[in-house]
Amino acid sequence: MADDQERCPDFPMPRRCPHAPPPEYEALRAEAPLVRARFRHGSTVWLVTRHAEAQQVLTHPRMSSDPNRPGHPFASVAGSPRGQLPGDFIDMDPPEHNRYRRMLASEFGMRRTRDMRPGIRSVVDQVLDTMVDGEEADLVESFALPIATLVMCQLLGVPYDDRDYFQEQTRKMARGFVHPEEAETAFKELRGYVTELASSAERAPGDNLLGRLVRNHQEAGDLAQEELAGIAFLLLVSGHQTTANMLPLGAFTLLRNSGQLAALRGDPTLWPGAVEELLRYHSIVDWVALARVATDDVVIGDRTVRAGEGVFVLGASANHDERAFDEPGAFDIHRQRRGHLAFGYGVHQCLGHNLARAELEIAYQALFERLPGLRILGDPDELPFRYEERTFGLYRLPVAW
Repeated sequence: MADDQERCPDFPMPRRCPHAPPPEYEALRAEAPLVRARFRHGSTVWLVTRHAEAQQVLTHPRMSSDPNRPGHPFASVAGSPRGQLPGDFIDMDPPEHNRYRRMLASEFGMRRTRDMRPGIRSVVDQVLDTMVDGEEADLVESFALPIATLVMCQLLGVPYDDRDYFQEQTRKMARGFVHPEEAETAFKELRGYVTELASSAERAPGDNLLGRLVRNHQEAGDLAQEELAGIAFLLLVSGHQTTANMLPLGAFTLLRNSGQLAALRGDPTLWPGAVEELLRYHSIVDWVALARVATDDVVIGDRTVRAGEGVFVLGASANHDERAFDEPGAFDIHRQRRGHLAFGYGVHQCLGHNLARAELEIAYQALFERLPGLRILGDPDELPFRYEERTFGLYRLPVAW
């Protein structure tokens, strides 16, 4: 065992380039579909490096997402598990997980997302109207954060006056591996905030997701107040941070690929495919949401994962697997093969993937339509990227037009 430990690479491996996953991933994919690695605090985990085996893990009924199970990668890492709130179902296993998803399925289906598109476009236009009052802006602070915040406020019925507060708390939580004590404090404060938000929805259910959950499920006795708060917490944190990071990162990539951006401006029907390619290319969440533990011995590819062994699916590696995608390191809005794992896969696939796609498509198209002369200010190679954080992105993206 000591010799095995010595051969294990250390994990996580930081990104060092905005256009690629950690460079070690390519060698790991070539070595095997599953490899052993040393995680924080000395625990050993399996890393799933290839696309086919990633899908296998993410759909296997004996691979658990529950961080309370012994052997789960986050079970022994101080400060990493958020601590499950009732209703915060992302880390729950079936059948509990399925119960909550059924309650929310219609809220994030194609029909509801289609109905939300005019409201999303209105939010984007409002943000751009404010931004273009000047001649320069930071696309993180002036574009991405307000759009992600306003859409989430509309969805959940969050008072917009509270936007700065929950933006700051979610930002601190995202830095859990770097500043665990700060993240824990932010988690507790945000938990108190969503508890009050749930109470407000109970007293006066509005025409929003929380209001409909109160009317359709809580009043029927199917949903407790603490469960409603847990759902609000999950959606508020996961839905806000990912979109806020993806929007400026995608804009950066498009500005660095002028030929493909010109094609998008000439043919707006290409935008949905461009969004899919941006999601695959960057894979901003990578492994953090794809942690599992085997509840029984499981054969994945040519390896046996023993009961109680932890697993990380490397989403960014799977999305750059040469076996699944031709020239995966190239950014190509015309790519025909989709099937990326940016939203996960199987029963735990991100519930809000339709909404996220709509936000990105509408925001990018409006941005580049309104600002045909948009350009990055300064040296693009000197931009501050979130290499050390759990969700990849940019701290700032200064632009002019």
